[in-house]
Amino acid sequence: MRKMLLNLTVAAAVAVLMLTSWPSPAQAKTFRWAFQGDLQSLDPHSLNETFLIGFLGNVYEGLVRRGPDLKIEPALAKSWQIMEPTRWRFHLRRNVKFHNGDTFNADDVIFSYQRALSEGSDFKTRVSTVKKMVKVDDYTVDVITKAPNPILISEWSSWYIMDKKWCEKHGATESTNIKSGKENYATRHENGTGPFIVTERQKDVKTVLKPFAGWWDKPRHNLTEVIFTPISSDATRVAALLSGQVDMMYPVPVQDIKRVDKHPGTSVLVGPELRTIFLGMNQTDKALPCSNLKDRNPLKDVRVRKALYQAIDIKAIQKKIMRGLSTPSALMISPKLFPAYAKDFKRYPYDPAASKKLLAEAGYPNGFSMCMDSPNNRYVNDEQIAQAVVSMLAKVGVKVNLKAQPKAQYFKKVLSYDTEFYLLGWTPSSFDSWNVLYNLIDTREKSGRGKFNLGGYSNPAIDALTDKILSETNIAKRDKMIKKAYALLHQDVGYIPLHQQSLAWGKKDNIDLVQRADNQFMLFYVNVK
Repeated sequence: MRKMLLNLTVAAAVAVLMLTSWPSPAQAKTFRWAFQGDLQSLDPHSLNETFLIGFLGNVYEGLVRRGPDLKIEPALAKSWQIMEPTRWRFHLRRNVKFHNGDTFNADDVIFSYQRALSEGSDFKTRVSTVKKMVKVDDYTVDVITKAPNPILISEWSSWYIMDKKWCEKHGATESTNIKSGKENYATRHENGTGPFIVTERQKDVKTVLKPFAGWWDKPRHNLTEVIFTPISSDATRVAALLSGQVDMMYPVPVQDIKRVDKHPGTSVLVGPELRTIFLGMNQTDKALPCSNLKDRNPLKDVRVRKALYQAIDIKAIQKKIMRGLSTPSALMISPKLFPAYAKDFKRYPYDPAASKKLLAEAGYPNGFSMCMDSPNNRYVNDEQIAQAVVSMLAKVGVKVNLKAQPKAQYFKKVLSYDTEFYLLGWTPSSFDSWNVLYNLIDTREKSGRGKFNLGGYSNPAIDALTDKILSETNIAKRDKMIKKAYALLHQDVGYIPLHQQSLAWGKKDNIDLVQRADNQFMLFYVNVK
């Protein structure tokens, strides 16, 4: 089991662009940066979204974390060991303080586990394989899993620990709920153990952070203040960088990369990202509310799903919309994270004629209509991709009414399972296929399984494979089971994978930072020269 853990970690250590060896903090600096949308909450259990997870990873910490090379490192747990196949023992770090001065201990770990399972939490799947946690002493916790789980800690770098006393004092013992709009004190206030403290929060305007002087670890930055500003407009975001109003911003629109690179004093960092962009389809409801077909749901028919797939010209999207900064995919995971068999999977070919034939065979010779949901400030060119898909489907007779909106409204809608056809992106937090299968592909259950399977796809054979994959410690056997699960999904056309997008971060030349392939931006590696 330990050998497998090591191998999985090594396999996950994908390319990372490191721009500096760590200088000792010298002259204090203010760092200003921008992203295309704001963080939706300061509650670390409220939304399983890469930007929010990355931002709050500067404020909160987990038992483990990922380093610049994406390898798992000790964090609030200084070490751990597998006592028996279903029992892990975590030895917690002593002398760690929360931002308010409270001392971190085992009670906070067990509380955070229970809180992550609360109704509004978006992080149930991070701890869903845990049967219970047992306090051995103030700085030792035993984690008993429901079955052997060799990738347990790989899921935990973004499960953050909260202060039990603080949450109880402020009525924040349960996670806020993004879907219902339910808030509590943790929505707009924080109390982590991380390297930065939020000192000012103006939603959709700016968030200000300052270093936490009591952080247990050694800072690798020279920042005294960080000012984050959400800028939704691509043109405005680029202008802010070129004019010097911000020191760094992302994403850089693909059409502006050359412009930023040629501008004196600025440059663009382009690198691979692990995120897969895909289309999901409602396969649960008896009828689609937006459709002209009021008595049936055409997306339940595999022929219709395949017709949609083959109507999409992925090479045109890659060339015209992504300007080459994407890699078309046949899988729901980056090939870098499934190197054993990824090459065996091929996309269904782009073939509008075949699409029309499939639609006719399914009983829709004249097509049908439906609605589509997409964010317009979350992924690279997300709305433009959605618009292209709408145009391509129209050519085979499927009329799509696109609703593209800011991610706050988008996530609230689709996470309530109120969608017919949608665009989404996913980076598995563990960098492992089990995460993709359990979260996106498995049958939706109250336990948290299939929580992000927004269209309700279901195949019991895949569910059974997922359970076996979780506890299998033989890598070769495990990879074969993963391949079988993906083959079943491909055959069912449960989803339509599109591509892995590339990272494009713009910065001033006097900024040193780390660009991680999981697209999480860690401020404690930033230095201003």
